[in-house]
Amino acid sequence: MNTISVVIPVYNEEKGIKGTLEILQNLRRQYPDIIEIIVVNDGSVDRSGEILSTETGIKLLTNGYNIGYGSSLKRGIKAASGDWIFIADADGTYPVERLPDFFSFMADYDMIVGVRTTAVNHIPVLRRPAKKFLNWFAGWIVNFPIPDLNSGMRLFRRRECLEFWGLYPERFSFTSTITLAFIRSHYLVKYVPIDYHKRLGSSSLSPWNFFTFLGLVFRIAFYFNPLRFLLPFVLLLISTGVIKGVYDLAYSNAIGNFSILLVTIGCFVLLLALLSDLLFRQRSK
Repeated sequence: MNTISVVIPVYNEEKGIKGTLEILQNLRRQYPDIIEIIVVNDGSVDRSGEILSTETGIKLLTNGYNIGYGSSLKRGIKAASGDWIFIADADGTYPVERLPDFFSFMADYDMIVGVRTTAVNHIPVLRRPAKKFLNWFAGWIVNFPIPDLNSGMRLFRRRECLEFWGLYPERFSFTSTITLAFIRSHYLVKYVPIDYHKRLGSSSLSPWNFFTFLGLVFRIAFYFNPLRFLLPFVLLLISTGVIKGVYDLAYSNAIGNFSILLVTIGCFVLLLALLSDLLFRQRSK
């Protein structure tokens, strides 16, 4: 069986890290030749570092200051020796004990994602509309249904992960980026329903992170599927210009400069989308 490196980023998780590591240590003892545990302490200022210093059987990486979720994951993945990477949060929200349930899918898929869709679901109510919109928009971009774009519990091949190294953001959201990257590059992704528990401790996320996620999805969408992303803007510009031109002809017997400008910009954006799509296909070969 392939080896698995568990990578857990930690930032001020003194209430949850002990329980998370107890579960992972039990798994490591069950699969001693398969699982390694890597914990990245991302400049925690609570008792997380003290708790981690007493743990044995883990590879502990310590950031001198907070460098962000994405950067911490990337540091852990670089240090990993496994063929596969398993990531989860340290706050007790994800059922990390279900890692063995993912094993049966490793032969047929490149990434297995835990989907927070079961009855036990403690995603804050105010975040759910934004989450649903991001899932829908990302799925539309890659033409593939995405039930959970940024689930933090997933198992994926390390080799394929490294192909998109330069795309992963320093902070949020590594998970959204790798999801779109794998799907758009035709790697096989399996979604498995999981529980999502109430977190232990306070969250570092804020409502403004929605706009960060949205901007990230736009950037990745333009990178991986520029034609699909830009085509609605092209159609809007050209159709508006044509309608305005018809109106101008009907009432003044001449096409106005604004109509010509809209159609010209629409054609320019279409050309940009076609060239970008061609470049992506060349990169994918």
